[in-house]
Amino acid sequence: MNQLYPIRFRPVLKETLWGGTALREQFGRKSKGEERIGESWEICGMPGASSVVANGFLKGNTLEEISEIYMDELLGELVYDKFGTEFPLLIKFIDAADTLSIQVHPDDRLASERHHAWGKTEMWYVIDAKPGAVIYTGFRKKTTKEEYLEHLAGKKLSELINVTPVRPGDVFFIPAGMVHAIGAGVLLAEIQQTSDVTYRIYDWDRVDSSGKPREMHTSLALDAINFSLDSNNLIRPEPELNRTVLLAESQYFHTSLIMFDRPIIKDYSLTDSFVIYICTASMAVIECNGHSEEIRAGETLLIPASADTVTIIPRETATLIEVFVPQKNKMK
Repeated sequence: MNQLYPIRFRPVLKETLWGGTALREQFGRKSKGEERIGESWEICGMPGASSVVANGFLKGNTLEEISEIYMDELLGELVYDKFGTEFPLLIKFIDAADTLSIQVHPDDRLASERHHAWGKTEMWYVIDAKPGAVIYTGFRKKTTKEEYLEHLAGKKLSELINVTPVRPGDVFFIPAGMVHAIGAGVLLAEIQQTSDVTYRIYDWDRVDSSGKPREMHTSLALDAINFSLDSNNLIRPEPELNRTVLLAESQYFHTSLIMFDRPIIKDYSLTDSFVIYICTASMAVIECNGHSEEIRAGETLLIPASADTVTIIPRETATLIEVFVPQKNKMK
């Protein structure tokens, strides 16, 4: 069997009501007539939406297919033991030209009961933000259901939610149950559990192209919201050149920032997980298992769990987000 290598996938572009042109203009995404591209799905293993390999001898196969063939060699033994061949993370770029709806995601228990799906805990890394751009996350104070419903009925829900001005490099950790929305003028990378379950709460009284408001999920959301989440969950990391800096850690994903101007050798021999690199600035060459692949700003690569060491060679000063699934003792 051929040895696995840094795997590139074909991005899948999603047109949305709130999307814009940043993914085309900054990352060169080529759309087929869609005007407002809100999301680029970079790595996804969901049935019916599984990412297609774009390079190497696996080209043309889906992530779902190669996970079934290579199992723990691709995913990691502990990851495979927990998730089987279901890829546990979904990686996206999001361009919010307009503000997204205020929404919430269910946790694993509720998502399993209602949708036979995983819940959605996620994090955002802000790549670009226009002057005045904000992010909405969490309540300003511990809130009751009665307060929430009163503000929702009065179309004043945003008054209850933290509004945080953002700048490039900001990170937000958003556990399931936290109300949130991305404000207009923000381009970000999203790392999340593999789930597409979203409960839309309030959409700023918008209508779609046919003049109709989008569906709200008021009753479903009510049981999903954690009314005690009263922090904005903003993380402002301090990058250190040629060092790996922790961004966010949960039972679902461990994410770090690597800003570097010289070659780095990463030792993953004890990680027992695939690794994902998301490039947010400049470019680098990734070498593992005797193969090499370039990664440029706006691109994503999947490193197989079989790669014990990875060499990263930057061009000028490059920035990567490093993502993997943490060890079993942190996976509940």
